[in-house]
Amino acid sequence: MLQPYASKAEKLARFGLVSICVLVLLFLMIPVLVIIPLSFNSSSFLTYPMDGFSLRWYNELMTSAEWRQAFKNSFIIAPVATALAMILGTLASVGLCRGNFRFKGLVMAFLIAPMIVPLVIVAVGLYFFFAKLQLLNSYIGLVVAHAILGMPFVVITVNATLQGFNTNLSRAAASLGAPPLTVFFKVVLPLIAPGVISGGLFAFATSFDEVVVTLFLASPSQRTLPLHMFSGIRENISPNIAAVATIMIVLSVLMLLTLEVLRRRNKKLKIKQQ
Repeated sequence: MLQPYASKAEKLARFGLVSICVLVLLFLMIPVLVIIPLSFNSSSFLTYPMDGFSLRWYNELMTSAEWRQAFKNSFIIAPVATALAMILGTLASVGLCRGNFRFKGLVMAFLIAPMIVPLVIVAVGLYFFFAKLQLLNSYIGLVVAHAILGMPFVVITVNATLQGFNTNLSRAAASLGAPPLTVFFKVVLPLIAPGVISGGLFAFATSFDEVVVTLFLASPSQRTLPLHMFSGIRENISPNIAAVATIMIVLSVLMLLTLEVLRRRNKKLKIKQQ
């Protein structure tokens, strides 16, 4: 924020910086927001100007068996994979932060590798590995694969939360006779919950939006929503795609708002711990 005594040059520089930021934001957002009006177009083509306002494409999503199956698959796989990623990621983060052992950095690098390695390589590796375990074309294989992709986000967010954790609180609980599990569930977990939930939201977004790994592992009856959208775009661009994209944009906005609420709560918890 500029000071009241700022010079004209400083005010001009500030105005130029704000203008550039607004233009960049518009450049990034307009291609996304332009989809929303098209999802309410009564025409069968994704073109402007619109012929009229209609909810026919949302109605088709609800009445189409293929789209309903895709929604069902996504809302089965993503929540279960997120829960698994949150459990494993939280336990791994606590172990890394509390433990002091050799090759700690190597273990951390291994845990976040699915975030760094190209998805095609991960997909091919999972394909051959799951083929030996006979987990191809199964919900269990998809859930495990999506959990592997989402776990690095949980590890990073929980690890960042634990860096500012006041260990005296857990020591005080242990000194009063609380067993380790009680200390974790009653003291540690409530304080790191914002980091766990934030990582879970990122894991959910990763699973819900995943295409490449699902393309390798899923059967035709297990098509998720993004995979069905991808197939639809290859065959025929329909306004149904715009309707689904609008729903996913709304979900993304809700997740971002939730992350902001959790960020503020985490900030308040850090202030209280100090």
